[in-house]
Amino acid sequence: MGLVPEVFSEEILQGLKGHISIGHVRYSTTGASNVINTQPLMVMHKGTTLAVAHNGNLVNSIQLRSRLEEQGSIFQTTMDSEVILHLMAKASQFGLEKALTETFSSLKGAYSLLMMTQDTMIAVRDPDGFRPLCLGKLNNGGWVVASETCALDLIEADYVREIEPGEVLIFHKDKMHSIFPWPGQDSHFCIFEQVYFARPDSDIFGINVYKSRKRMGEILAREAHIDADFVMPFPDSGNYAAIGYSQASGIPLEMGVIRNHYVGRTFIQPTQSMRDFNVKVKLNPVRSFLKGKRVIIVEDSIIRGTTGKSRVRALRKAGAKEVHMVVSCPPTRHACYYGIDFPSSTQLIANKKEVEEIAGYLGLDSLHYLSLEGLVEATGMEKKGFCLACFDGIYPVEPDKSFHKDALEG
Repeated sequence: MGLVPEVFSEEILQGLKGHISIGHVRYSTTGASNVINTQPLMVMHKGTTLAVAHNGNLVNSIQLRSRLEEQGSIFQTTMDSEVILHLMAKASQFGLEKALTETFSSLKGAYSLLMMTQDTMIAVRDPDGFRPLCLGKLNNGGWVVASETCALDLIEADYVREIEPGEVLIFHKDKMHSIFPWPGQDSHFCIFEQVYFARPDSDIFGINVYKSRKRMGEILAREAHIDADFVMPFPDSGNYAAIGYSQASGIPLEMGVIRNHYVGRTFIQPTQSMRDFNVKVKLNPVRSFLKGKRVIIVEDSIIRGTTGKSRVRALRKAGAKEVHMVVSCPPTRHACYYGIDFPSSTQLIANKKEVEEIAGYLGLDSLHYLSLEGLVEATGMEKKGFCLACFDGIYPVEPDKSFHKDALEG
């Protein structure tokens, strides 16, 4: 558990010898966040090692798990990803490609994943393409698969292409080939990757994240005209949309809050008072600069609203005369079932309150969200290619009635 450099020392890394590997930095969005649920998951079946690293959520995992347990399967974790290993083991008698087809034809939901045996790596992306997955190549001829293109930059691998929705890509020794077990269909890329989840130095779904976030800010400036002294983000959320908003509106961009990059993670502190103190250490207003000023905060999203409320209070306490907020996505009203860790819709502030009520709750002079049309325009793609369920409640893959984020926890 923890960040990679906290877990893997240089000595440990030097001891990891091999010709093929997969890894993961996932935290659980289905199942509890504990050591037993860390990935990759690895099992032995009939003398063969099988490992999986999965990004996304399976929306029929509870039904599949129940069926497998009735048939005698014994589960070691509370994660949906373990279902994949059991299905692969049951179909192993048919050979690798048939087992892959049988397994993934049974799954519903979001899965960009890697599987590995002793001599083979398999990359799979669901037919909707909810989560990103890309292919790269090292200068020694080795292949790399990663969720984001920035990972390729770090190891100086060349970007080759996106792994297509519905593609199963098999690497065996020095050969690579694809199979497409499903009939072709429209993609449903998660637009929240562009808003928040992906790193700005990545290209996701063929779109540069930095540029799309900057365009979100530009369109926000077009949609929300506010008189103010300066525009500011809370580092690092909203940084790139704030640049776009400032440039399009002509209102100067300033850093009214300074982020301390040397503070540890706040959630690992043992008491709430210590966590609250560390939040203050992490972000501190520039009081002399804020005093008497009309401020526009640019945020990437508002989920529960609790963080925003404390941040606005801090600006008021520092002497800000007016505090306005613009948000580079529409109100988040619906839960995500496909791998973004949104709580149930009842915990989303925009599900319970109208925009004016949210503004009042946060202590703002005004609040403006980017329109759904503006968000899609910022990506340069067509609306039909995206999953917009967290904004419009239209789910491309309907989850089973028994599916809920908390159902497998504990």
